[in-house]
Amino acid sequence: MSGMEPIILFDKSTLQSLSVDESVWFDALYYASMTPVFFVETLADLEKEIAQGRTPEQVVGNLAEKTPTGGHINVYHATLCVHELLGQTTVEMRRVPIIAGGRPVRVGERRGTVYEEPPERQALHRWEERRFLDVERDFARGWRQSLSGLNLATLKADGRAIIEREGRPRDLAEALAIARRVLERPQSRYTAGILESFRVPGNVQRRMIERWRERGGPPIRDYAPYTAHVAIVDTLFCIGLGADLISADRPSNKIDIAYLYYLPFCMCFTSNDGLHARTAPLFLGDGQHFVPGHELKADLAKLDAHYSALPDEVKERGVMSFAHYPPTEGDFLVSTLWDKLMVREWRERAKQPEEPRSAERDRQLIQMIEAMGDAPRDDSAARDAEKHDAVMFQRMVPVRRGKWRLVPPEAEEAERRARDSKKGGTTPS
Repeated sequence: MSGMEPIILFDKSTLQSLSVDESVWFDALYYASMTPVFFVETLADLEKEIAQGRTPEQVVGNLAEKTPTGGHINVYHATLCVHELLGQTTVEMRRVPIIAGGRPVRVGERRGTVYEEPPERQALHRWEERRFLDVERDFARGWRQSLSGLNLATLKADGRAIIEREGRPRDLAEALAIARRVLERPQSRYTAGILESFRVPGNVQRRMIERWRERGGPPIRDYAPYTAHVAIVDTLFCIGLGADLISADRPSNKIDIAYLYYLPFCMCFTSNDGLHARTAPLFLGDGQHFVPGHELKADLAKLDAHYSALPDEVKERGVMSFAHYPPTEGDFLVSTLWDKLMVREWRERAKQPEEPRSAERDRQLIQMIEAMGDAPRDDSAARDAEKHDAVMFQRMVPVRRGKWRLVPPEAEEAERRARDSKKGGTTPS
């Protein structure tokens, strides 16, 4: 949990396959790039018929318990597309999550940005405790109903119409080439159709279409690169349905394909889903990797056994104290990915002894963090964000997960004292 782990995108099937103990190492040695699709899918399980005698609440709670506490939740892809199409933002596809919010603050001469815990994370904490709001249950019910009524026949017909004009692909790689080709053309009817497909108020939709046409209807890739990525994913899906390369009998395929919208915001993607295994590698660029979910799980199980062999006094210091880097010895998938994706010096850094901690420096750091967290919004501090002294992300971390202690005992005690102090109880020393 050093904040410099490989950025990994995952789907629900990945977490479902992991044990709670394995999820600890997923959280510790990778940096999660999470999608809104994952949260929607997880919540939708509240309305599923669950096998093996477990209640929907237990299934959702178990998934929430295994969801990484680190990483970030990406902004909804359609929101990014609309802002890009209106010329309000440039969507940076730098293989890092794009996150919303952030409160600019100023503490003395220091400037920074504080990201409070988003609603999705607050919901996860409730779900772990099997607590669900009525609005979440209503949403889950509506989602399941919409999914059960989803008919891919229209999308399949759209795909066949493209095939009649462009030729029939023999595989998904050829389907992707066709998708890119039809969207490359100026004034493309397919681009116009995509602009009309966004569910936004009519006046916003008109502005998007007019802006594109005023600029001569350029290829979408040149005009709005991230929207082009989303459009190509959708067009590939239609062509794949039309060519019978993707099943139209499984409505959830439309949900699964939506994970691919977020590939520009990760270094690697892991899934147990067959459609993902066939499509995601087609969109990954140089230096990006697809990791089959079963391979990830096997490696996490090896890591759990590796760290379980540590002395008890080390383990009781908490995972955050000793798992800053993956093992430097042995055959571990995570170590190989760190070699490929992270700074080359990580192995040397991992072997260096940890510097002794200074109680005074820790006290000053905690004071600054608390002051920034409590500071009011100061928009004047937002200027020159790259020159900020600090960026702070607020989140709740459990003391234990599965058999593992996550935080050092003194951190747990400091949090307890801070809570008591705010309640008017004991005063921190």
